[in-house]
Amino acid sequence: MRRLLGILLILTIGGCGWMVFFWAPLESSMGIVQKIMYIHVPSVWISFLSFFIAFITSIGYLWKRREGFDILACSTVEIGVVFCGIALMTGSIWAKPTWNTYWSWDPRLTTTLILFLIFVGYILLRRFTSYGEQQARLSAIIVIVGFLDIPLIHMSVVWWRTLHQPSTFFSAQKNVIDRPLLIMLWISLLTFSFLFAYLLSIRVEIEKKTRAYLKQIANIY
Repeated sequence: MRRLLGILLILTIGGCGWMVFFWAPLESSMGIVQKIMYIHVPSVWISFLSFFIAFITSIGYLWKRREGFDILACSTVEIGVVFCGIALMTGSIWAKPTWNTYWSWDPRLTTTLILFLIFVGYILLRRFTSYGEQQARLSAIIVIVGFLDIPLIHMSVVWWRTLHQPSTFFSAQKNVIDRPLLIMLWISLLTFSFLFAYLLSIRVEIEKKTRAYLKQIANIY
């Protein structure tokens, strides 16, 4: 199944890359710089999806104390941190030609940076504490608290004055984005979703093998 998913992923990445540069039209005001949207927006989507899965599984772990929930939470957080970092970097690259600065303490940017740092802290907790139920419990609490920042990120462009553009997908206005650009954005989102599924299958397997090895070592000693 993973091999099939890998083949599908290669085809979708190749097709998506070709469409971004040769099929999708240039945006009228930003030109080719706008094409970074096809990396930036899907990266945000994957990071939020990862943290949402971690949020649900962390609640499940605190409720049922099943290790499978903790494994999935740990795996999705690591993927989410990577894509959240990519979102911040691509956003900064995009901001330079449009806002004339790589970084502004804009409410959306600041709350996204806070989200990134919270989950980096989660990973550090995992690395520098001993494996066991206490580690899993503390990690689950961090995920639940950290996830509460995501609604704040989403509403930041509504509640505060911000440089960042309003939401494209959840806007009440019609024709916020031209149809060819919207189609290309959905294709890139689908491609990144395949990438997420592929990475998650690998990361979960690694985590299971790591824990099995640690348990084996513990039994020996």
